[in-house]
Order: sequence, then C-alpha cells, then structure tokens
Amino acid sequence: MKTIGQILKDARERKKYSLKKLEDLTKIKVSFIQALEKEKWGELPPFPTVLGFVKSIANTLGLEANAAVAVLKRDYPPKIVAINPKPDVSSKFVWGPKLTFAVGVGITLALILGYLFFQYSKFISPPSLSILSPQDGQVVTENFVVVEGATDTDATITANNQPVITDQDGKFSTQLDVSEETKEVVIKAVSRSGKETTVSRKIEVQ
Repeated sequence: MKTIGQILKDARERKKYSLKKLEDLTKIKVSFIQALEKEKWGELPPFPTVLGFVKSIANTLGLEANAAVAVLKRDYPPKIVAINPKPDVSSKFVWGPKLTFAVGVGITLALILGYLFFQYSKFISPPSLSILSPQDGQVVTENFVVVEGATDTDATITANNQPVITDQDGKFSTQLDVSEETKEVVIKAVSRSGKETTVSRKIEVQ
C-alpha cells in the first residue's frame, strides 16, 4: 500500500517534473514538496496547510484530489496531546464575583483618595488671581479706576485694602476711588486657609 509521499513522488516522476518545475506550477516551496514526498511531517506547516499542498499537487499532477486527501488523512500522524493526570487548576485565572467586588472597592477608594488629595492640595495652595484691569502703568483720568479680574470661588478679594465682592464663578469688577496720590493698586486674594496671592499694578492718576 503506497503512502501519500510515494503517490505524489511517483506521479511527479511519471510527468517527468523536477522539484523546481513543480514548485513553479504550484507555488509551493521545493523544501515543502521534498518534505511531503519523504513524509517528514515535522518540517511541514500545520495540517490545514499540508492539506492544501496535497490538493494543489494532486491537481497539477493529474491525480484524483479527493483520493490523495484520503491517503493523507490516513498517513498523517495524530496530534499528540499531553495528558496531565493531576491538572493544576490553581493557576487558572477565573474572574469571579469576589474579584469584581475587590476591584470595585479598589477603584472607589482610589477615586476618594484622589479627590481628597486634590481638595487638600487646593486648600493649602495660594488662590489663583488674574487681573484684567487696571493694566500696569495705566493712565487714569477719572477719580476712580475699574478693578476687574477673577479668582477661586472660595477666595476673598481686596483692592487697596477695600473689600471686593466676587460672583459665584469667582469673577469680580468694582470701581476703586483714587486720587493723584494713588500710585498703585494692590489686589489681594486670600484663601480659606489664609494663603495669599497679590498682584500690584502701577497707575498714573491725572
């Protein structure tokens, strides 16, 4: 009883095809054709690919493809499956309700700690303070100057020691009385923790 390797080799030799010519016709590497004829299964790709090789070679050599495939399935060595009499199930990862609960608790704690850290950092940091008016070196021709800007929502504002009201977004705008003796406007923002941010603007009152 001929094996698949002998059948393919005999058919090739009857056609007087060299390995190189069969390679050109089938686009299968010579090394794979040789391994198939010698039935060196370890040098060949997985079985589905070998199955395709056999069909292509059989059709090229004028063989019955289905018959060749049947012989291949008979001759192809069975896959060896390692059997562990004592399978180690302890190393198998399983996502269960307990792990879901633990992950959920961990994420919640991380969010809470992150929020607390953010609030603490904000509490101990000096408040932000941006001034739109007056500009440094601004010439004032009235008896007042507009003081306008923004700060943190929980900060208090003074301009030349005069309280300034802020809105719910931390924005403020007020008219500060000035005279020719007024040379600068000092705006101060004070946080709940007592941290201060000060901006000083030189002005010239005419």
